[in-house]
Amino acid sequence: MKLYHSPRSRSVRPRWLLEELGVSYELVTLNFAKNEHKQPHYMQVHPHGAVPALDDGEVTIFESAAICMHLADKFPDKHLAPPVGSAARALYYQWMVYSMATLEPPVLQVFLHTVMLPEDKRSARAADEGRQKFGDVARVLSQAFAGRPYILGEQFSAADVMLGSTLGWAHAMGLLNGYAEIEAYVRRLTERPAYKRAQAD
Repeated sequence: MKLYHSPRSRSVRPRWLLEELGVSYELVTLNFAKNEHKQPHYMQVHPHGAVPALDDGEVTIFESAAICMHLADKFPDKHLAPPVGSAARALYYQWMVYSMATLEPPVLQVFLHTVMLPEDKRSARAADEGRQKFGDVARVLSQAFAGRPYILGEQFSAADVMLGSTLGWAHAMGLLNGYAEIEAYVRRLTERPAYKRAQAD
């Protein structure tokens, strides 16, 4: 397997999962400053010229959540996804989708309007709106994490990779202040050896 990657991007998610799986893979790091992600050969791998993308023999796929779900299913003996058809599997799907559709947008909105965009393009109002929306998400997640180490209970899963990576990003921007359950969850995840290996450039 070959993972196309750039540090401090969404490609850290499948890299983290690959490290949790303990399987061999080739890491292809793209230098965005040199525009390597927009070169014709890579545009054939990922039509938007973004990361991550995974070349897994007969299939090449993009989107971090899709890659993580594929990898968890590919190695069922690692127990990073609940059995198909189980109640836990339904909740696993819920949180995988939630991580991208509900959690990430307000975090991205705050990031854009406090860090990423040029100062003349930033909007304090948009940043505050993102913080408010994140607060709604954080209250839901705080209840979901209460009394359990991982989102599905005792078993770590690919859903924790998806949620944890974005919550780690939120933590770096100070968005987790006041949410003790979420802060404790992020600490548990960031102490995992596989997480630490995935952060290496």
